[in-house]
Amino acid sequence: MKRRDLDSLFKKNGWWFLRSGGNHDIVTDGIHKEVLPRHKEINERLARAIIKKWDLK
Repeated sequence: MKRRDLDSLFKKNGWWFLRSGGNHDIVTDGIHKEVLPRHKEINERLARAIIKKWDLK
């Protein structure tokens, strides 16, 4: 999955960028945080697990 597709899915569900780490970005919804790898292409299994974990539509 493309990184920008996952970013837009988080934004559409009310999440926003919090900060950058060394190799990852952190997004939040104000309560929860999720660490996203900073790669152009994110492993499909990882992307599906993150989407399922936060029930993103």
